[in-house]
Amino acid sequence: MKKHIKLKGRIKTYLSFTLYLGALLCAVNLAVAMVDLAAGGIVACFTVFYFAITLSLYFYNKPVIMNELISFATEYGQIQRRLLRDLEIPYALLDDTGKVVWTNTAFEAVVHQPKGYNKSITSLFPTITRDKLPDDSETFEAQYQLEYEGSEYVAKFKKISLKEMAEHSDMIDASGYNGYLIAVYLFDETALHIALKEVDDQSLAVGMIYLDNYDEALESVEEVRRSLLIALIDRKVNKYISAMDGIAKKLEKDKYLIILRKKAIAELKENRFDLLEEVKTVNIGNEMAVTSSIGIGLDGLTYAQNYEFARNAIDLALGRGGDQAVIKTPESITYYGGKSQQVEKNTRVKARVKAHALREIITSKDRVIVMGHRIADVDSFGSAVGIYRIAQALERKAHIVLNDVTTSVKPLVDLFENNPEYDEDMIITSQEAIDLAGNNTVLVVVDVNKPSITECPELLKVCKSVVVLDHHRQGTETIENATLSYVEPYASSACEMVSEILQYTYDNIKIRSEEADCMFSGIMIDTNNFMSKTGVRTFEAAAFLRRNGADVTRVRKLFREDAAEYKAKADAVSQADIYRQHFAISVCNSEELYSPTIIGAQAANELLNIRGIKASFVLTDYQGKIYVSARSIDEVNVQIIMERMGGGGHMTMAGCQMDNTGLIEAIGILKHTIDTMLDNGEI
Repeated sequence: MKKHIKLKGRIKTYLSFTLYLGALLCAVNLAVAMVDLAAGGIVACFTVFYFAITLSLYFYNKPVIMNELISFATEYGQIQRRLLRDLEIPYALLDDTGKVVWTNTAFEAVVHQPKGYNKSITSLFPTITRDKLPDDSETFEAQYQLEYEGSEYVAKFKKISLKEMAEHSDMIDASGYNGYLIAVYLFDETALHIALKEVDDQSLAVGMIYLDNYDEALESVEEVRRSLLIALIDRKVNKYISAMDGIAKKLEKDKYLIILRKKAIAELKENRFDLLEEVKTVNIGNEMAVTSSIGIGLDGLTYAQNYEFARNAIDLALGRGGDQAVIKTPESITYYGGKSQQVEKNTRVKARVKAHALREIITSKDRVIVMGHRIADVDSFGSAVGIYRIAQALERKAHIVLNDVTTSVKPLVDLFENNPEYDEDMIITSQEAIDLAGNNTVLVVVDVNKPSITECPELLKVCKSVVVLDHHRQGTETIENATLSYVEPYASSACEMVSEILQYTYDNIKIRSEEADCMFSGIMIDTNNFMSKTGVRTFEAAAFLRRNGADVTRVRKLFREDAAEYKAKADAVSQADIYRQHFAISVCNSEELYSPTIIGAQAANELLNIRGIKASFVLTDYQGKIYVSARSIDEVNVQIIMERMGGGGHMTMAGCQMDNTGLIEAIGILKHTIDTMLDNGEI
């Protein structure tokens, strides 16, 4: 073997160097002989002697050097094998099926398996399935996070091809062979993750606490005891935050800034923000319990960004009616609480300010477009008519976007169609609205603050000036960059809000009887004939409309049902399933009904008349979607239930839409949601 092995590269040059010198010496000898023959003879004798010694050493040392090289290579391979075996990083070789072929000592120590273990890697790490291992592609490198016996590892996989080795084998015929091995390295990152978690837990979280009904609560207690009530609330808040190793600083009479570690926020989540309930326990004779809202900002890139998140979170909490906590991060918004009814504000200062702002916006534009939510209801259309009247009073061209006229809205729409007192283009479609919209157009969105369910979401992008008027609680999805936003969850209906705005927008504004009927109808429907969410301002708005020509008898006649709708509603009520003793779940048959979702909502209202029912849910299969109407009186917040299912609404009136879901599956999802929230104490 040694005779057939030839040297090359630098070692060959090194060993042949003496021969190259001998050739140079021959040339020198020839030159010397030409100058002096005697001297040339002497040099020639030296040259012969040099060649004899050099060639003898060359042929003698070559086998010895080859021997040493082969010995070194063998020993080097053994050393490498021993080093790999004793390598501190867990290392293993797998075959192309994922079966373990070879492991080093560190790998055996991690998996607690002896040398020679030859089962699939999946038996050790179930998360490493076959589809995560290399395939027949040329190169493959991947890494996966995995947990094993309480430690966290990064597993790196690398493909090692055996094709070239097999093709040059003298023992096997490997034509077309594409075999490979898989090298696996395990890097223990447990300590790193613990350190990162500790750093993350110590990061700053900014929060804000607002007392929702501070002024109203103070008015309900004797004047001499008000300072004591304030002191008790301050003490409750400061003591609670101090126990979390945080700082609470009072900014105003009803506002606090809090600084906490992120670790404390996890504890607050675990306790489900019981500070909300603790504040309510402060009672020194006040008739009204004090409720609070909490907004927290987390995981921002800077402290300033966390503060901005906290501001946004507290705005969301207040916009949803207060008495709840909201946590905002760059990726998500989480809600906690929100079980109590909203407190009605007796003052109309806010309504007056918003009305003046709306007037300024409308007068600065040439055209007003009003739209509500998809599958418009009476409140949506009635409030749109109110905005239409404001625009007309301010001598601006106005349009109402309405694509599909439901059975509930049709009696109201008929009041305006073919009516010579109103323009033919008063009611337009989405496409017509897009064509009419321009830079000098203001879009007023009523009875909805979720852009995806508006009558025409594209209009929000076309119109630069947007006004939002709504009485539903705000969710994660909101209309951004609105020029004016007036969202009041305590209001009974959008028609109530627009009726108030009407009184301040224009002095001695005249409302036609048709318009008054529409807005009065919206209040009636959303309050279930003044039995739900009705406050002092609700009756004041109704009285204003009554003075302007609204007729209760005429409105009642507008909403008489036909026999098929009445029968469908009765069937939904009679077939209701009482779940967990307090939840009525039923299905509304959509066949032969023009607007089955409206009938479903009415059936949900009827189910609340059953004694012991805290919340009702009616599901309707309509146009390939499952519509869920949820209603309650005051004991259950159906909004947070519907939010879990992708919807939203009010505490007592909410709903959701479910795509690609069957009726039976939707009922199962609803029941599972109720079970989960009951078990966690969320409802």
